[in-house]
Formats: sequence, C-alpha cells, structure tokens
Amino acid sequence: MAKIKKVFFCSNCGVSSPKWMGQCHSCGEWNTFTEEIIESADNKRTSSKSSWSEKPQGSNKAVPLAEVQASSTIRLGSSDPEFDRVLGGGIVPGGLTLIGGQPGIGKSTLMLQVAVKQPQAVLYVSGEESAEQIKMRADRIEQVSGACMILTETKVEHILKQAAELRPAFLVIDSIQTLASIHIDSIAGSISQIKECAAALQRFAKDTGVPVFIIGHINKEGSIAGPKLLEHIVDTVLQFEGDRNYVYRILRTLKNRFGSTDELGIYEMQTNGLRSVQNPSELLLSQKDEGLSGSAVASTIEGLRPMMIEAQALVSKAVYGNPQRSATGFDLRRLNMLLAVLEKRCGFPLANFDVFLNIAGGIKVSDPAIDLSIVAALISSFQDVSVPADVCFAGEVGLSGEIRAVTRIEQRIQEADRLGFKEIFISSYSSKGLDSSRFSIRIRQISKVEDLYKALFV
Repeated sequence: MAKIKKVFFCSNCGVSSPKWMGQCHSCGEWNTFTEEIIESADNKRTSSKSSWSEKPQGSNKAVPLAEVQASSTIRLGSSDPEFDRVLGGGIVPGGLTLIGGQPGIGKSTLMLQVAVKQPQAVLYVSGEESAEQIKMRADRIEQVSGACMILTETKVEHILKQAAELRPAFLVIDSIQTLASIHIDSIAGSISQIKECAAALQRFAKDTGVPVFIIGHINKEGSIAGPKLLEHIVDTVLQFEGDRNYVYRILRTLKNRFGSTDELGIYEMQTNGLRSVQNPSELLLSQKDEGLSGSAVASTIEGLRPMMIEAQALVSKAVYGNPQRSATGFDLRRLNMLLAVLEKRCGFPLANFDVFLNIAGGIKVSDPAIDLSIVAALISSFQDVSVPADVCFAGEVGLSGEIRAVTRIEQRIQEADRLGFKEIFISSYSSKGLDSSRFSIRIRQISKVEDLYKALFV
C-alpha cells in the first residue's frame, strides 16, 4: 500500500515544506502555505520520456554558442489580427501560452473563435463545460467549424494521448485549474496538480511542436491563480481584461519569449462574439459637445501601436472636509504628484479641491506621455475653460515642472496628424532629429508646465 503523506505548498511561489510555516523561506510572503495530501508511490510514475516523445532518451551535450544554428521561427496565423499582434506576429510552434482574466470576461469565447477559424484540425479541451454547451456558444457566435475537435476531459494523460494521435494545429486547455494527473492524489486545482499538469503540457509542446494555449483563473487580487511557477513555465502570458460595464475588452501581453511585451489588442464584445478593433483611437475618443471643460487628448503608445486617448478630469470645491482623490485607469499616486506640481509651480490651490480623473474607454494607461494631457485637463476643469477639440498632447511631467521628452515622438505625431488634429504639444527636448516638415499638424514645443498654461488658458 502506498504511503500517504502531507506536504505544505506556498501558494505564491510553489515551494514545498514538510511542515507549516508562517513565512515562506523562498519568496518571503506570509500565510501562504496550504496543506495537501500526496501519494509517494514511485511505481505509479512513468518514465521521464512520455509515449508522445520522438526524441531518444539520454542526456544532451553542451555545445559552443557559436556552433548553434539559428533558424527563423515560422509562425502560424490565427486569422485574428489582434490576437496575432499580441503574440508577436502569430502562433509559435511548440509555444506554451497562458491566458488569464476575470470570470465571464470572454476568455473561452476568444479561444473558441480562434479555434474555429483555423482550416487545420484544432483540439479544444474543456474541463468546465460539456460538448453541448460549447456547441451552443459556437452557434451564438455564428462560427461552427468541422476542423475544431471538442474533448471534455480532466485527466491530463488522456488529453495528451488524444492530442498525440490527432496532432492538431494547436491545443486549447480550458482550464488548467480543472486538470488532474493520475500520478498526484490531491484534488484538481491544487498547487501540486497545477505544477504537474503544466509540466506535462510543457513537455508535450516542446517534444511534438504543437502549440498549447492554457486558460487560467485569477484570484481576488487579480493575479493568475496557482503558483507563480506556472507563469515561469509558460512562454507567453496574456491578460484578458475589461470592465463589464463597457463593451471593450483588452488583451495585453505580460510576458513573451518570442516577441515584445506590453503589446495590446482591443476587442468589442457583441452579441455574436468578439470583434477585433483595428482603429482603437476612434473608439477611445468619446463623442462630446464643444465647449466642455476638463477634457484633453493624449497621444500614447501601447506596445508598438500609437493610440489617441482622452483624459477627463473634474475639479470641484471640497465640501465634506478632506478633499477626495479618485483615478480610473491611471495611477492615483502619479495623479497626486501632478497635483503637487501644479500647486507648487503654477500656484493653483488644489489642496482644497476634490479631484476625479477618468481615462475614457475603460482602459488602463501606464505611458508617462499622458502626463501633459492630464495636466491640461486638470487646469481646464479648474479654470472651467475648454481645451480645443483639435489639440492633443504628448509629454512627461517632472517634479520640477519641466516637460520631459518621450520615446517615439514621430509615431505619436503621425497618429495625431492622421486623425485630423491641428495642433500637438510636445517637449522642447524632443526636437532633436525631428523633421516637422513631414507633418501638416502644428507642433508646439514647450519646456515647462507654466508654458502650457500660458499657451492654452491665458
């Protein structure tokens, strides 16, 4: 009879311990150890090389880096331009991709759409839904393909056996928290099961060259549930996010071994599924009447894509004691810094005012080039003077009130010029190597926040 033993795993980093510990000795987090019952039975383990492997057993030999033959990676198109953009140009053979997001945000719908659009055979494995439920979703999005194979299974060994026989264009797992291995006796979704199943999927992807997409749940903190080791194992981590009150969804790259990170794809949720948005600038610029104060447009860049987004600010007299500070889609600490700069350098008494900031479209922006537009929106709301609708901004604001240069300024100006803006404010330090004659838009160069105030509101 196999010996049953208990092991404690850290839910943050996945390290194991024979006894419970208050603080993890590996990652330093507190109260993260959870108890799991595992079976120590070596006879249930298979060999290190599974049946799908085509490589002979044996250890590899070290070779000089100069002798390694570099080959260009041939990517597989997914028939979804936004999905290919986020992946870095397409699906990489043998790649392991993890997709996380809130429940009901559309992760399964996105992967089902990608699967049914492929002309080659695709294996879609679901441990959460039945085949009839998946068929109902496919009928709802009006996309049914005979090349998409559906498998409802939770044992990872059975899934990989089916995949080895079918050899699909790629494999979709929905979701990793529902899978279990016959070699581990703990329940599905536990740390040991997630680690074992992810390692088995990784070996399968690397040995056969079949791309594998894993859908993962997230915890209440917003990070992907399970050990952090799961994100280290995979090649690419995608975050599917959005607000349920908005119809727009954002697919963001958090990690990519085959392309650039911080890439972004935008979708619109419709009754018949997700629609790729080719021109996000038009939908991120809200329609508003002329003459309204507190609104300014920024030229920002997410990944390799320039976009125009609108920053909306409301500054009102505080009547309930301590002034309120609220930011949606922007870092609240950076907003407080910009307010301090305006009070120190321009003399605005903002300490006694409530300040509310919103990025239109429900997206989150981390590009520092949006600082200048936020400052313009704050001054506009405070003075109750509107910013012209054909004016945009691209610049970072420093603690001394200086306007700092931002990267790839020509792409930002070109996007603003293409969308019909007449004037753009940039840092005077961005003029080096800039050929303004290439653009029809007027380029205003400023060096301090005071210059922006004098140019727009005086």
